[in-house]
Amino acid sequence: MHHTWMRYFTPGPVHHRLGLVCLGVGLQHGALPAVGPRTLGHHVAVVIGAGAGWCRTSDGRTHPVTAPALLWLVPGVPHHYGAGPGRGWDEAFVGFTGPAVAAYTELGCIEPDRPVVPLTDAAGPRAAVARIARAARRGNPLLEIETSAGVHELLVALRRARADTDDDPVLQALARDAFLPLSVAQHAARHGMTPAELRSAVRRGAGCGPKDYLLGIRLGRAKELLAATELPVAAVARRVGYDDPAYFSRLFTRRVGTAPVRFRARQSAAGPSRSA
Repeated sequence: MHHTWMRYFTPGPVHHRLGLVCLGVGLQHGALPAVGPRTLGHHVAVVIGAGAGWCRTSDGRTHPVTAPALLWLVPGVPHHYGAGPGRGWDEAFVGFTGPAVAAYTELGCIEPDRPVVPLTDAAGPRAAVARIARAARRGNPLLEIETSAGVHELLVALRRARADTDDDPVLQALARDAFLPLSVAQHAARHGMTPAELRSAVRRGAGCGPKDYLLGIRLGRAKELLAATELPVAAVARRVGYDDPAYFSRLFTRRVGTAPVRFRARQSAAGPSRSA
């Protein structure tokens, strides 16, 4: 015996410009019938909150699935999956598409090469799916907007719940040392890693390379100092790890789109009182 609830949507062109649109949401549990073999034209995240089953990929291999787990169904790739015998499993799914899929994939939040992803806990992703399901009520005038926001939230929740979080200490250490004037090779040496190993670890954990990860932290702090203090630009540069203020200004301008002094001027109106 099984129980199924689902809704499907057809967002309009303007909604697709939100970056992600929700195409469907479902909550199911029990001895569900197997799905497929089939091929879809969009992405689906299937969250298994309880129970166990199997997933057969396009290469003919059958992978065991034990909750909590995530099944990634990607466009154009055949899939076939189902709950195991007995009580089955607890499943929630969200279908989505949109131009932001490429960015989320590059950042490691969508993993098309990993059809089965172990999770540490399904509570966060299930809560995100539940909010999408609540927004899916009949007659909701904000349905497409709310469900779109819910897909963004779901992808973040799934990334946080992913079980392979062994590299988090590396990211934490990099964040702690971000303002030291160190090269990527020097950061790697501090952790007993080669630069290639560090790049791989940071990309798995943050979806970008060490340079971009450190730069984001440095520029974020630089913006805070420019907006909230009267420190000269050269002093701000030194505080965030750059001995050459001219290089810092060029880098800031290229990445932020405006020079440090202009950024400060724009932030100063009606801002809080400043202190060093």
